[in-house]
Amino acid sequence: MNKLMTCSLAAAVMLSAVGMSPLLAAGKTSAKAKDKKMDLLSPGKAVEKAPAVFKAKFATTKGDFVVEVHRDWAPNGADRFYNIVKLGYLNDVAFFRNIAGFMVQFGINGDPAVNAKWKEALIPDDPAGVQSNKPGFITFATSGQNSRTTQLFINFGDNSRLDSMGFSPFGKVVEGMGVVNSLYSGYGEGAPRGAGPDQGRIQSEGNAYLKKDFPKLDYAKTVKLAK
Repeated sequence: MNKLMTCSLAAAVMLSAVGMSPLLAAGKTSAKAKDKKMDLLSPGKAVEKAPAVFKAKFATTKGDFVVEVHRDWAPNGADRFYNIVKLGYLNDVAFFRNIAGFMVQFGINGDPAVNAKWKEALIPDDPAGVQSNKPGFITFATSGQNSRTTQLFINFGDNSRLDSMGFSPFGKVVEGMGVVNSLYSGYGEGAPRGAGPDQGRIQSEGNAYLKKDFPKLDYAKTVKLAK
């Protein structure tokens, strides 16, 4: 084989490798995205036990903040939070209810198909009073006994009156509470009591509804486990 042919063959191999790599990468990325989507549609698999203490970093439309979770404060809540963070459930999720001096609420996914699967993925209550709903503490919302799913809130004020009502804090904001305080609160209380978003419509219509009718809301762009 002459030198020219050898060079040409080498160049062809190089071009082939360069040309195929993005396709292979795209295929792997697509497969991963599909697997992640399937996981989001399978809440029954999201049952991993959380570490004793861990952190999650929220990258929001107003900046970043970090939550530190202590599993011994509320084991069931900590486990659920750990699993939904790992799954990416809280990515592109709106802070849809923000009541000045009270709390900011979030945790409904932007995809109605995902919401339909998680709406009935209930977790048992945790013991009351291990920690209190003080400023900066994060808690799962509840509508009654053993009814917690994915909705969360971060306390702005001293809401210790909630401690005996099934609202068991599992973590606290340890960095960036100023960011939490700056999240958009102009819509106030949700419908039907106020002019803010209707939770039923968020469940059934997702972010399409929020971005059309409540364009000023802030979002958690990503929520990831942090060191």
